[in-house]
Amino acid sequence: MITTGGKLRAKYVIHAVGPRFGEGDEDRKLASATLNSLKVAEKNGLKSIAFPAISTGVFRLPVDRCANIMLSTVASYLNGSTELEKVIFYLYDSNTYEVFHRRLNDLIQEDKHQTLPF
Repeated sequence: MITTGGKLRAKYVIHAVGPRFGEGDEDRKLASATLNSLKVAEKNGLKSIAFPAISTGVFRLPVDRCANIMLSTVASYLNGSTELEKVIFYLYDSNTYEVFHRRLNDLIQEDKHQTLPF
């Protein structure tokens, strides 16, 4: 769901509910929340979107698991046909930042080692 940003600097807020750790099927639910947020942004003509580390707070999803799922989902989406120009991750603390940074670097390295199909 998308709403106006009210008094925030952001024009819009896309509301996504992430999974609670331990409820089951967390990976699929988090990937779905991430992907659907990207689709809502695109459908509404947005050029950028910012994400927190969904479900890593009160829902207690491990940060490394979140980073892997969210970054992989975003990378896959951006490799397709999209009008989105920028995806930002606003992360709460330095530990979360480091985990996301390491996983992003891993994804970049993995991409460099893939062979092109031609």
